[in-house]
Amino acid sequence: MYWIRSKKLKERLALGFGASLVLFTLLLVIDLQMDLGVSRGEFMPSHGRIRYVHEEDKSGVYNEFHRKFLAKSNASGSKEYLTTNPHTNRGRTETSGPGFPSKQITTTPPHDRFKDLTAIVVAPKNRRDPQFFERVVIKEDITDEPNPSLADMLELGISKNATNLERFQLSITKNELYSKKDRLVDMLIQDMVQLPIKHVVQKEGGTQIKLIIEYPHDIHALFKPMRFPREQQTLPNHFYFTDYERHTAEIAAFHLDRLMGFRRAMPVTGRILNITTEIERVCDDNLLKTFFISPARNKCFHGKCSYYCDTSHAICGNPDTLEGSFAAFLPTQQDTQRKVWRHPWRRSYHKRRKAQWETDPDYCSMVRDIPPYDEGRRLLDLMDMSVFDFLTGNMDRHHYETFKIFGNETFPIHLDHGRGFGRPFHDELSILAPLLQCCLIRTTTLETLLLFHNGPKPLSELMRESMAADPIAPVLWEPHMAALDRRVAIILQAVRECIKKTSEEEEFDGGHNHLDGHHDGNDNFS
Repeated sequence: MYWIRSKKLKERLALGFGASLVLFTLLLVIDLQMDLGVSRGEFMPSHGRIRYVHEEDKSGVYNEFHRKFLAKSNASGSKEYLTTNPHTNRGRTETSGPGFPSKQITTTPPHDRFKDLTAIVVAPKNRRDPQFFERVVIKEDITDEPNPSLADMLELGISKNATNLERFQLSITKNELYSKKDRLVDMLIQDMVQLPIKHVVQKEGGTQIKLIIEYPHDIHALFKPMRFPREQQTLPNHFYFTDYERHTAEIAAFHLDRLMGFRRAMPVTGRILNITTEIERVCDDNLLKTFFISPARNKCFHGKCSYYCDTSHAICGNPDTLEGSFAAFLPTQQDTQRKVWRHPWRRSYHKRRKAQWETDPDYCSMVRDIPPYDEGRRLLDLMDMSVFDFLTGNMDRHHYETFKIFGNETFPIHLDHGRGFGRPFHDELSILAPLLQCCLIRTTTLETLLLFHNGPKPLSELMRESMAADPIAPVLWEPHMAALDRRVAIILQAVRECIKKTSEEEEFDGGHNHLDGHHDGNDNFS
């Protein structure tokens, strides 16, 4: 203190200014390391509420629909709670992790058959204005268009000695991975289950461990191992981009994709392995170095990857038995390269920042003006993907891929579903943002959803039947089945809200813009 007092005023000010600069620089360094938000001028804790840029604009269908469902009680059963039933699932634990509230009793609402939507699908010409409904529910007829296969495009014949995987790959067409009655799907699944494993190597890239399985005759599959019991939910404080991947989600997503009639997901099956004989003894040296015996005397390994590849996040057998998902390989020839597209409704992958679509009510209008979404099938394909991801609860859709050889008029491949089926008691409405902001859906997709909702069999029962023959059945925890049926109804309600909103906008614009020149009061939806 005596030394400071002995200095002149100017020297004191200079010392104080210098000390302030040092402290400010130190703060910025800490911010960059810990992501406190100071360097961007946010000064907001990571758990702080973020206000929408257009929060005062409540006119969008997405905001309105989102607000309605958030305002509801637990009538839809979407609130998170814990349920365990050891008799209906392959559970190994009695809890699903800390932080989940206790089970709540709900009242089942009366079944809404959505007769208004059924009328649009069955007899659209009887409505007041067919063109009006085609602005929401789109009938896309592609049956008369050429649908070449990869074999046609590559001018290759399918050899008699070709494996089932080669036959499947060369049979992929411009419109789908496989046809509705293609027997190769089941044959390929049997190969992945029964063929002996010849070699194992870890797949490069990605945030979590995946193994490339090599069978005889140059057949390959992608293996995702089991990490935890089926009834374990995504932890409440985990972001979608930090959640574990689930092998069961990959299997269930394949079956759902096939039941929806999309056929854009490669065949996936479960299989039970012996870690010692089927992985450790046939793997490469890099993976072999990560094997160890746990304190519980179980055989474990962890590989090398960006996240969850260390001793505390190891893959362990019981003691050396392990189940996982096996996904058939996509074509790897040079001429069948895939184009990677950034998803327009990609999330920010940041703890506080929001993506543009979350703050801009007119975001879809901008997307519609950008190729390839300004024409053709691609925008409708993203609506299908939105429906598919909402049913599975998958928020991790940042990119998608298409086959370059087919150009832009082809389907997006449904890949990477490991982060689905993690929260059976929560319905993430933001996944439906593409559908709600664009107010578009294919007639075939709507018809399929109505069939799931009204029967004769609900989606949950169809999924049980489809997955019953899988080697690790039952694949999903039972609450996920109930979530599927609940989410089908939510999607149908979203379509109804879109039609209602479009109808209100039409009447606001003139009230007499219908083809018949008048408004019939009986045309209101129930």
